[in-house]
Amino acid sequence: MSAPPFTHIVLFKLNNRSAENIVDTAAILRGMAGRIPSLRELEVGVNEIHSGRAYDIALIARFNNRAGMEAYQAHPVHQKVVAHMHEVAEAVVAVDYQGV
Repeated sequence: MSAPPFTHIVLFKLNNRSAENIVDTAAILRGMAGRIPSLRELEVGVNEIHSGRAYDIALIARFNNRAGMEAYQAHPVHQKVVAHMHEVAEAVVAVDYQGV
């Protein structure tokens, strides 16, 4: 039996919360798919139920192990996205865990 994946979840609250900006930013995040070898799965979702506690975009990335996630963190494609997200995000929270 193979080990459960290592999962990286990030929630983003954007400075500019217009629908167009949120959709454009989600597309930038989705653009990492297939471009980082250790990235096994990538899911990006846009929030549909707006409330005071809601964030705008969720990213769920899965890797074979923690080393895969660390390789993703250092990859130039991811680093370019990180730089963009620092410009457009008001708040970011994350959780990383091993398991299903």
